[in-house]
Amino acid sequence: MDYKIGDKVVYPNHGVGVVEQINYGVLNGRTERYYMIRIVSSGLRVMVPQSNAGTVGLRSVIRSKESTEVLGFLEKGKLNSHPDWKHRFKENSERMRTGSLIEVAAVLKSLVSLSRNKPLSFREKKMLERAKYLLVSEMATAKNTTAESAEGMVIKSLAKAKLQFPVITEKFE
Repeated sequence: MDYKIGDKVVYPNHGVGVVEQINYGVLNGRTERYYMIRIVSSGLRVMVPQSNAGTVGLRSVIRSKESTEVLGFLEKGKLNSHPDWKHRFKENSERMRTGSLIEVAAVLKSLVSLSRNKPLSFREKKMLERAKYLLVSEMATAKNTTAESAEGMVIKSLAKAKLQFPVITEKFE
């Protein structure tokens, strides 16, 4: 994919970023094009070689129509999580690394569902917070709305699936 300055992109497990610069450098004797991306939430700057963008999972922010599909998954999508926490954590970590918003939504839904029956481990709570953040921030960007409004949409979709969000202390900016 070819991005230009100002494009909003998603860097897996970090969230929405903006292409701020496009630079050229020499790597292994050949000229390479690099995207300089600023992650919106943290201000972190990431330099991604264009030739490696697909490999690391860099992608455009989803469109509004796709965000409706994600909300539909939260409402009606099937859960499939391993009963053993070690396997479940590994599966969920792999899903988070894909950068796919549907995979992030699957992690969120499975952890919210699990939290109804038993307390989550510290690591799973952190993963739930991360999944919620990634989902809400990209949905807000896709729908051109606030994080609070996007969070409301996510909570409403989970409620339709008879899932209630556990109390999380992390605030969105």
